[in-house]
Amino acid sequence: MINRKPIRPGKAWLAVLLVAGFAILVTPARAQDEPSPGPEVKKVPVHQNNMVQGALLYRYYCATCHGMAGKGNGPAAPALKTMPPDLTVMAKNNDGKFPALKVLHILENGTDLAAHGSKDMPIWGPLFRSMGPDRSLGHLRQANLNDYLKSIQEK
Repeated sequence: MINRKPIRPGKAWLAVLLVAGFAILVTPARAQDEPSPGPEVKKVPVHQNNMVQGALLYRYYCATCHGMAGKGNGPAAPALKTMPPDLTVMAKNNDGKFPALKVLHILENGTDLAAHGSKDMPIWGPLFRSMGPDRSLGHLRQANLNDYLKSIQEK
């Protein structure tokens, strides 16, 4: 039997979360003849951790843009060219079936949708694998995140 200890992010991890999740830098107003470029999201690198639970992964890596409830209204959403999609209606928009393979493909390879003005959504497959000494945890993280997204689908 495997003895699992609860995973508690350290102070450094919390700092990264706060910067990544809530540090939207607003450019100061410019002269009236120059349009303001709007808010900008500060990008920070991911760090090693043992987190594998889908709900925690979502909260730390996805909610910044997609919102805590998955509705596409996270604190960084205003900085994006197009609002992030509502992740709670993926099954509804796919004839009632959650598109698990499509979601896994997006987590692994990114998407061709230019919702962020470019392909700025991180490609989580390689990032999740780089977050710890056991690269196979990356696949487990993707699978657990996929399962979590399936669990938040509208009924």
